[in-house]
Amino acid sequence: MLRTICRFCVFERRRALSSMSRAMSILNTHNIRPNCVQNQILSNFEGHSTFKVPMRTMFIQTQETPNPDSLKFLPGREVIDKEIGTMDFPTLSSAQDSPLAKLLFRVNGVRSVFFATNFISINKSEDSSWATIKPEVFAIIMDFFASGLPVISPSAGKRTEHEEEGVDENSEDYEIILMIKELLDSKIRPTVQEDGGDIIFKGYKDGIVQLKMQGSCSGCPSSVVTLKNGIENMLMFYIPEIKEVQQVTDKSDDIAAQEFQKLEAQLKTKEEAAEKK
Repeated sequence: MLRTICRFCVFERRRALSSMSRAMSILNTHNIRPNCVQNQILSNFEGHSTFKVPMRTMFIQTQETPNPDSLKFLPGREVIDKEIGTMDFPTLSSAQDSPLAKLLFRVNGVRSVFFATNFISINKSEDSSWATIKPEVFAIIMDFFASGLPVISPSAGKRTEHEEEGVDENSEDYEIILMIKELLDSKIRPTVQEDGGDIIFKGYKDGIVQLKMQGSCSGCPSSVVTLKNGIENMLMFYIPEIKEVQQVTDKSDDIAAQEFQKLEAQLKTKEEAAEKK
């Protein structure tokens, strides 16, 4: 049964490749390369692409995800505390508590940012190229961790772990909800996080479980199929009271979609104007 949700797409992971000359050219173009990374060395090994920063001995690996428009960046150090779990930033306005997330949103083509304990997931727009985005993301991550600044602002309020809905002990569905959360934590969430995302419990009523997809899983072409054929089947197998699993979004997701549509419209208008000239 676990095998049914092991990946969000049936296609095999491709290996992430990049060019050093292209990376250095783009970094120079955007004027974001500091002196401490002038002698960057880009090497490839099985399943990953790696930046090596000799002066600080920092390696950043990338892993492809089932979502072709999402990549995992592994800086080789803790990104956020384990007690926080994960943090999702679907829009720039939602990233005000994270200096690093705000910097990543400055990269042209970055659509959303997601933090886990040991990795960062970046979702890009469909018409953007990883060849352009990756070098800028590498430079921002390296510069930020070299600065020693906190990833999350100290003034930020403490978030509820995984941003999940709480459980009312007096609810008649209390035991069912506890079982759902236990299955999510033990059998489903680890696999989803391995693919660069997270799955959040948002509610249960009348046999219907509501879940929210984050990170690489948000916008993944096969997420709906996996949600119904994998996660739904597993939850219904262990908990007979469950009749259906639904994917839900919240206000921030709707705002992100609206902002992105506006951006695409603006870019299209500029392209049409350039063609007329």
